[in-house]
Amino acid sequence: MRDIRARGWVETNRRGNDGGVGNTLEDLLSIEENNLPLPNAGEWEVKGQRADTSSLTTLFHMEPSPRAVRFVPRLLLPGYGWPHSKAGAEYPHDEMSFRQTITANSQTDRGFMVAVNYQEEKIEVSFDHTCVDHSQCGWLDTVRSRIGLAELEPQPYWGATTYFIR
Repeated sequence: MRDIRARGWVETNRRGNDGGVGNTLEDLLSIEENNLPLPNAGEWEVKGQRADTSSLTTLFHMEPSPRAVRFVPRLLLPGYGWPHSKAGAEYPHDEMSFRQTITANSQTDRGFMVAVNYQEEKIEVSFDHTCVDHSQCGWLDTVRSRIGLAELEPQPYWGATTYFIR
């Protein structure tokens, strides 16, 4: 990564492709493009993005660590989920959902965000009940009664590397 950064400006070799920057980075690292929901560089997924874009980058479509906890089905859905939009129709009446686009620059309307923990080399999901939008007060009341309003415990995370190119 440092060698690539030392090269300076590198033209993308995939013009007109939204993923061209990431594809070019993978090419420079000799990583074969696979479009699988698996890490493409050992333990890490390589991501690249233009500096002036407003598009979101999907980091994960996988269970966070600690995986042994099975965080999503055992803690997240029962504690912080809400009724699935098709509960009672296509799914059982008690089917829960937790679909959020979680970013690092602000909390969602339900108080979730991600943060890079550089010291421990992980990307963590955080919950702050004081940042929940008033439109979600009914949901927040259910969270209070199911699990309480403290920070997520254990705090879900994905391993990361500290090599960030800007």
